[in-house]
Parts: sequence; structure tokens; C-alpha cells
Amino acid sequence: MSTETGGDDLRVVLVTAPDVEVAERLARGLVEERLAACVNLIPGIRSFYRWKGAVQDDVEVLLVVKTRADRLEALASWVQELHPYELPEILGLPVIGGSQAYLDWIRTESSS
Repeated sequence: MSTETGGDDLRVVLVTAPDVEVAERLARGLVEERLAACVNLIPGIRSFYRWKGAVQDDVEVLLVVKTRADRLEALASWVQELHPYELPEILGLPVIGGSQAYLDWIRTESSS
């Protein structure tokens, strides 16, 4: 794995969804709209968080989204518009390295 060429221009974005149906709809749309190169769905995660004064305990689906940094704002807006949550989790994390061929593929497939 090379970190010298890095992926400073790429992001891994974490998004949670209430169920697989919503997660699949978001994942497919993100790829179809070229806002993401790839989205992995991890069902059955358990989330604990405080919401409106009460601690919540929910089973959710985690979307792991691979995209370009310059697509992050459009991706976040798109998710917020279509997501059923009042305040969806949308966290962009920097990519510090990886397989150069895979990083290049992300760049190509998430180009507008």
C-alpha cells in the first residue's frame, strides 16, 4: 500500500440509515449520481446517542462511501435532501493512502 501518492483529494464518508431499504436507496443513488465511486452497506450496527434530551439505542445500517473531496458538499446536500432523519450522520474522513489503482478508480468514478 502506497501512502506517498496518498489520497488527500479523497474522502471516506460515513452515513447511517434506519434500515436496509433506505440504505440501498441512498447507496444506489449516490453511485448513479456519481457522487460516490462505491458504497458499502454494513447492516446491524448499534448506535447509542443523545437526541432531544434522551439517550437513544437504535439498530442502523452504516454506509461507507468512497468519493472525491470536491464532491463532499454535493454529496452531503443530496443525502440531507433524501434522508428520512431530521439530522443524518454525514462524516467525511480523509484518505491518507491506499492502492494507487483503487484511489485512481475512486477519482474517475466519482467525477462529475
